[in-house]
Amino acid sequence: MLMATLKSGVQFILDGKLTEIDFSFNDSIKPTTTVLNYLRSLPGHKGVKEGCAEGDCGACTIVVAELDGRGGLTYKSLDSCLLFLPAIHGKHLITVENLALKNGHEIKLHPVQEAMVNKDGSQCGYCTPGIVMSLFALYKTHQNPSREIITDALTGNLCRCTGYRPIIDAAAEACCLNGDDHFSENEEEIITILQKINDDNSPIEIFTKNQTYLKPFTIAEAIRLRKEHPDALIVNGSTDVALLQTKKKIFLPKILDLSAVDELKLIVEDHSKIAVGAGTSLEELLQFCETRLPALAKILKVFGSLQIRNIATLGGNIASASPIGDTLPLLLALDTKVRLLADGRQRELLLKDFFVGYRKTSIEADEILALIIISKPLKNEIIRTYKISKRKDLDISSVSACFRLKLDENKNVAHIKIIFGGMAATTKSAEKTVEFLKGLPWSREIVEKAMEILYHEFSPISDARADEDSRRIMAKNLLMKFWIETEELTNNAV
Repeated sequence: MLMATLKSGVQFILDGKLTEIDFSFNDSIKPTTTVLNYLRSLPGHKGVKEGCAEGDCGACTIVVAELDGRGGLTYKSLDSCLLFLPAIHGKHLITVENLALKNGHEIKLHPVQEAMVNKDGSQCGYCTPGIVMSLFALYKTHQNPSREIITDALTGNLCRCTGYRPIIDAAAEACCLNGDDHFSENEEEIITILQKINDDNSPIEIFTKNQTYLKPFTIAEAIRLRKEHPDALIVNGSTDVALLQTKKKIFLPKILDLSAVDELKLIVEDHSKIAVGAGTSLEELLQFCETRLPALAKILKVFGSLQIRNIATLGGNIASASPIGDTLPLLLALDTKVRLLADGRQRELLLKDFFVGYRKTSIEADEILALIIISKPLKNEIIRTYKISKRKDLDISSVSACFRLKLDENKNVAHIKIIFGGMAATTKSAEKTVEFLKGLPWSREIVEKAMEILYHEFSPISDARADEDSRRIMAKNLLMKFWIETEELTNNAV
C-alpha cells in the first residue's frame, strides 16, 4: 500500500512491484546510497556492475521509465553509480534482469538481447549488461535509428573485448519493432502506480542519525528548505556532486536535491532569447537547440554520454562554477543572465558576475538558481564553439573556447568576443586580444598578430590534461582555426 504522506522514504517500482524504502528504519541504507550499490545489495540484481564509479564506463547502466506528462512513459538510460536512491522516487527502475521473460525453465530473451546473441555482440560479458540496457533504452525510444543515433546511445559504454561493430549491428537489427515488448503490455498498470506516487508532492525530508536529505517537488518548497537549511549541499543532477562520495570518499551530511522540481524544467523561447530552467537536463536542451542554437547543441554533443546528459542539468553545470565547464564559454559569449530566487525576492545578474572565483559563485545562502536566460546571436554574427580533450567523447576538456564575431561592411571587426575555459581559475574573456582586434581587418595577417597576444594573455596551470605551454598553444591555434573556418563565411556575414 502506498504511504499517504512520505516524510522519510522513497517509493519506486522494481521488478514490476512497488518498492518502499524508509531510511529512518533502515540503518544499512543511507539516502546517499547509490542506486548501483542498492541493486547489488539485493539478491538477483548483480547484472549491474561498478567499473569506474564516475559515469565513464557504462557498466552500471540502468533504465528508468518515468511519466512524460502526456499520459505515457519515457525511458532513459542512466548511470546508476551517479544516482542517489531518492533520485528514482516515483519512477520505474528497470535492470537487465527484467528484460527476459521467464516461464519455468524457459527463457524468452528481449529483442535487444536476441540481437546481441545473433550478432556476436559479447565476449567477456562484464560490460554487456550495461550495453544491453543502453540498447533497451534506444529500443524504447527510436524506430530504425540512424547510425549516428546508435553510436550516441553507446558512447557511454566501454567495450574492450568485442568492439562496437557487432553491437551497432545488433542495435540496428533490434530497433525495428516500434518498441513493443512485455513492458508495453504492462504500461497502463505502471502508469497508474506512478501517478499515485507522484500525486503527493509533499517534500521528502529524510533525517537519519548522521545525514539529512531534502527533496522538494515545488519551487515554493525548495525556497523554504533552502532558507531553513542554508548549509545543505545543493544537487540538481548529481553527476558532479556524486563524485565527491564515489571518488573522493567524502561524507555528505546534508543535501538539498532540486532534481524533482518540475517548475525548474522548462525551455521558453521568444525572438531574442531562450530561457532555460535550471533543472532542464542537458539532453532535453540538446534536442531543443539542434536547430535553434546549433553552437550550443554542438558542445552538448561532446559534453558527455547520453547517460550523463539524461541526468546532468544546465543549472548544475553552471552552479558548479568549474573553469572547464563545457557550456560556459558559449553562455558567457552570449551575455547570458541568471535568475536567482529566495523567499520574497528575486534578482538577475549577468553570468560573468555570477562567477567570483575558482568554483565560487555570488549565490547567497538562501537563494536557488532558477533560470538561465540566453540571448540569441544576431543573424549577421558568426559563432563557433570548440573543445580540446584527449578523447572526443566523454572527457574533460583541456581547453574550450567560444568565438563570437561581427564584421562591418568593410570586413573589419565590428565586435568580437573570445572566451576560454581551462585557461584560468574561471572561464575568462581574452580581453587584450579582443581589444587588439577591434576595428582591424579580419585577415590572416592580423589574426597571426592577435595569436601572439593571446599566447601571453593567460597563465594557465599544468595538470594531468595539459601543461601550461600546451594550453597557450591550443588557445592561439583555436583562434586561427576560427579564422580559417569563417573565411568563407564572411561574405555572408556582412
